[in-house]
Amino acid sequence: MGRKHIPGLFNRAGIWHIDKRILGRRVCQSTGTAQLKEAERVLARVMEETRQAQVYGVRPTRTFEQAAAKFVLENQHKRSIKDDVSHLKQLMPWIGHHPLSRIHLGTLQPWIEKRRRDGRSVGTINHGLQIVRRILNLAASEWVDQNGLTWLPAAPKIKLLSNLLKRAPYPITWAEQAKLFPELPPYLQQMALFAVNSGCRDQEICNLRWEWEVLVPELGTSVFIIPATRVKNGDERLVVLNRIARSVIEARRGIDPAFVFTCDGKPLSRMMTSAWKRARQRVGLPQVRVHDLKHTFGRRLRAAGVSFEDRQDLLGHRSGRITTHYSAAELSRLIEAAEKVVDRAGAQPELVVLRGTYQGPSRKTPASALRALPGNQ
Repeated sequence: MGRKHIPGLFNRAGIWHIDKRILGRRVCQSTGTAQLKEAERVLARVMEETRQAQVYGVRPTRTFEQAAAKFVLENQHKRSIKDDVSHLKQLMPWIGHHPLSRIHLGTLQPWIEKRRRDGRSVGTINHGLQIVRRILNLAASEWVDQNGLTWLPAAPKIKLLSNLLKRAPYPITWAEQAKLFPELPPYLQQMALFAVNSGCRDQEICNLRWEWEVLVPELGTSVFIIPATRVKNGDERLVVLNRIARSVIEARRGIDPAFVFTCDGKPLSRMMTSAWKRARQRVGLPQVRVHDLKHTFGRRLRAAGVSFEDRQDLLGHRSGRITTHYSAAELSRLIEAAEKVVDRAGAQPELVVLRGTYQGPSRKTPASALRALPGNQ
């Protein structure tokens, strides 16, 4: 006959759970263990923590890992939740087991130093610090337990790394482009040429889909409209094509039914691959990052005399305008502005092997992948 257990414990699917009224409050939770002795210890600790909280106002000890789990569960709607989870996984071995009350900039310093030794940018490290700061602020202000106590009495100050340490953008010159791009493998060469002629971000290019292509019959061309869920600032992104970007698109057409850019039949997760890093080392440009191509497009637009407003729209910056609702005349102006960076390129088209001369939007493009712009109707 099995040993009797403390009242308030019951076994469900092999795991012991608590269902007990403690000092007038009903507590229901899993002990997380299949061992009865361990479950009894958990129950005893919960009973003591509840008594301490109600009688003396002492908060139960909660770890950063518990707080992080609560944060992730409550923020599934965030566009950046996958990135947040990725940063939290990096943080767990360093601070996951620490009580919330012991999390401060000092306990985070070893993690910061490790990330810096690994060559992570200031922006990447600051993103992780911002998540920690957000969790601690929620624990001190919004997360209240059944005893009416916040998870933390007060949130510590978590300072971000100084922007002075952040590397400045490095727009490349035409000569540097002529050195770097031919060193890239063909698929990456096409993506880089598209980036420097469209101003798209790394992830916008990697995720670019044919279903986002939009025909503009009045101009005999097409544009891409990237959904807001795929854009960093949360707004729909209009991608205007000059003739070089358009030639890249036509070179890719028909290779994959879903994604514009692929390698060996699969979409890429990022452009900053080992192939990119090796290429930049070979030509003596170790400082050039993929995001610098977006800065290059912006710098060339400004040098060509393109207005600030048009530069904002071409680069996909948030401007207060609904950038996907353009008339054909407005799109024509933006295309003309984007063309101003082409004539200075010299041998740009020779950097990518094209299958044929551009003849306008393909007639083979499925009608389901095209939709008229509101401003054109």
